[in-house]
Amino acid sequence: MPLSSELTLASSPRAAADARRWVGDICLRLERDDLVECAELGVSELVANALLHAAAPYRVRVRGTASHPRIEVIDGSPRPPVPPAPVEGDDLDLLLTFGRGLSIVAQCAQAWGATIESDGKIVWFEPAPEMTDTGSVEWVIDRQDPARAEPTSEDAVDIRLLGVDLPLYTALTRQYHELRRELRLLSLSHQSDYPLAGDLTSMFANFERQFPETYVEQVRAAEARGLRRVDLAFPMVRESGPIFVTMTEMFDVADAFCRAERLLSIARTPRQRALHNWLLGELVHQLDGASAQPWDGSPRAITSSSASQVG
Repeated sequence: MPLSSELTLASSPRAAADARRWVGDICLRLERDDLVECAELGVSELVANALLHAAAPYRVRVRGTASHPRIEVIDGSPRPPVPPAPVEGDDLDLLLTFGRGLSIVAQCAQAWGATIESDGKIVWFEPAPEMTDTGSVEWVIDRQDPARAEPTSEDAVDIRLLGVDLPLYTALTRQYHELRRELRLLSLSHQSDYPLAGDLTSMFANFERQFPETYVEQVRAAEARGLRRVDLAFPMVRESGPIFVTMTEMFDVADAFCRAERLLSIARTPRQRALHNWLLGELVHQLDGASAQPWDGSPRAITSSSASQVG
């Protein structure tokens, strides 16, 4: 059964102790007594680093499964963490040291890394049954914002998305980012166990690159104003059409994996899926020369005839 537990931390010295007790209790409830020591040491160090070097809000989250739990510490600073220095000193020194970088996390982890987002970061680790002497597990850094295409006037089609339900779109975007991050982490830290994760991650990155920065800026501006509905207008290259057809199918496959608990993310709700299919369908149809049709809340899908038109 997938895990999804979260604790909000106070900006005070007791935050590390609170996180340590909370994570230790979860490990015991999961009957993973073998992970308690590394889980407690690792989360204490991550919270200490967040308090010393990052910004509020602070949260700790446990995700994954009882077999492969993952502990995440979330803060409000997008500044990447500093890589750990080589470990020196005896075991007692390590156990007594507080806030000394990420070397202890490296010693406590089977896999670990950080996801850098526009408004903060997530530093995570999968606790090991016992500490290592060297902390030789290589960590990985994942950045959420890909380079985006900026179409030139010669190859661009003017796209208009009319009447977008912004709260529903925002919820869909959060769900998408969680899915993309899960795939990215699997591809980075468990590629041998999940060989398709890398291919899907590449597909998702290519999908995101099709949206120009002007699209992202319009969405953010509308969210900042608290709008419920918004019209979006932006250029896009005509060659993007087949990518959106393929991704419509891939999102349905991802939903099936989520429902089967083969991924930790939650599948799209029926209304999220309807909005997603409408948006992707509009892109395909407009890139093929059709006029814009506003969102009316009804399910729409890309048909096989649409796929053949752009293929």
